[in-house]
Amino acid sequence: MKRRVVIGVLGTVLDKRGKRHNRFKKWRPTVGLCQQPDFPVDRLELLHQPRDAGLARQLAEDIDQVSPQTSVCTHSVEIHDPWDFEEVYAAFLDFASRYPFDTENEEYLVHITTGTHVAQICWFLLTEARYLPASLLQTGPAPKDAADEAIAAGSCSVIDLDLSRYATLTSRFQREQQQSVSFLKSGIDTRNATFNRLIDQIERVALRSTAPILLTGPTGAGKSFLAKRIFQLRQSRHQVQGKLVAVNCATLRGDNAMSTLFGHVKGAFTGALQARTGLLREADGGVLFLDEIAELGLDEQAMLLKAIEEKTFFPFGSDKEVHSDFQLIAGTHRNMPQWVEEGRFREDLYARINMWTFALPGLAERREDIAPNIEYELERYAREQQTQIRFDKGARERYLAFACSPHAAWRGNFRELSTSIARMATMAEQGRINDDLVDEELQRLTYHWQASPEQTTLPVDLSTLDLFDRHQLETVVAVCRRCHTLSEAGRELFSVSRQKKANPNDADRLRKYLARFGLSWESVRGAT
Repeated sequence: MKRRVVIGVLGTVLDKRGKRHNRFKKWRPTVGLCQQPDFPVDRLELLHQPRDAGLARQLAEDIDQVSPQTSVCTHSVEIHDPWDFEEVYAAFLDFASRYPFDTENEEYLVHITTGTHVAQICWFLLTEARYLPASLLQTGPAPKDAADEAIAAGSCSVIDLDLSRYATLTSRFQREQQQSVSFLKSGIDTRNATFNRLIDQIERVALRSTAPILLTGPTGAGKSFLAKRIFQLRQSRHQVQGKLVAVNCATLRGDNAMSTLFGHVKGAFTGALQARTGLLREADGGVLFLDEIAELGLDEQAMLLKAIEEKTFFPFGSDKEVHSDFQLIAGTHRNMPQWVEEGRFREDLYARINMWTFALPGLAERREDIAPNIEYELERYAREQQTQIRFDKGARERYLAFACSPHAAWRGNFRELSTSIARMATMAEQGRINDDLVDEELQRLTYHWQASPEQTTLPVDLSTLDLFDRHQLETVVAVCRRCHTLSEAGRELFSVSRQKKANPNDADRLRKYLARFGLSWESVRGAT
């Protein structure tokens, strides 16, 4: 049976001790909830103002007398204005964020009878938003004609309020929602409107749905990083009990793929000297991130589909099914519809993981976000290396101007930017990145991009095309890789003919042209 834990605040009026001879005859909400004969409390987490520490100690002593099995843990929380919503909410949220909840072994209730009305509303909001994995608990006085013991204990009831009945309160969640979005972006002040809308959608889906999430986009666009942040966001709301298990499917081949994902029994294949659990079972109750899911073999895809739909599967070499309930997050840089059409990816599995698909733009499509990401990378380097690094003003302006210019290809996206910043930070003397270091880095990047020209591998065999179509396609691809958005590329490619159209739709026209060759904007931008 789970331990019962009650969280509440000290009632400076109702919880006062009173005269010594009758303090156990009067109703005091916090003491009374520990006197319920059919509702034992194993632990009480009691929040109080620093100035009320003495009253909190007295209350703990009284609870020890009437309910020895209840342990009382006091927490000093300073709130200057108990009638200030923002301050009270922030204090309670800070407590909830630091508290080591153990939902597998403990049942939590939030006592909302004591404290100001502001405190009660803040408890309600935090509980309904699942910052506190708890139910609400209300206590009240017993009838006046009740016996002395019943009067002291009062009554208590667990309540389950319907948030929809309190729609006017939901605006209080906006700040926390914005903080959740910032959490997914790791606090980076991104300025790209399209990306910000995308992250907002991902945040809502992550907290409201356990259906698979598919993240697409070029290598280095941040799929792995975002998958980790989604898991941490769900974990902070107590929506997952298990851990995050991640694997790059491009590293899995043959028997190793089956064994790594689904586990195996002893002797299942040559070299299987011991049984193996497999990543799907390790992810039970948590999140499984399969990066580059398009690289999985068709057999593994079939087993994965069964595991997603039925939450059961057979380990390699076993005739006994095992169970695992996990949320799937998948990532890929491939053009999935084309992959399905070519028979490389199962259509039924794609349909199953395609409910929530989010295409992450590459760095070249988010050049306005380069500046805040440079600061983020410097802060990360400082945390990891325990040394502070800063740009000289002129050096920073020079690097930023180049990084945001059309000459910067950023084919490795944010991973390449991170590497670039780390190189300069490592070579910086006295913690400063100067003009000379920036010049060296710009030469290094320029040489690398020139050594890897834009005529990179496309997911289409150019030898099958007529010379005319081949050169035309190469020109279109070069423009696409130079421009930030599909619309910008379309305007450049159709600058003459678009003037003859009343309502030109350059983006749609370009999208249809690429589709003739089985290409998409994402695949052209992400091909390497």
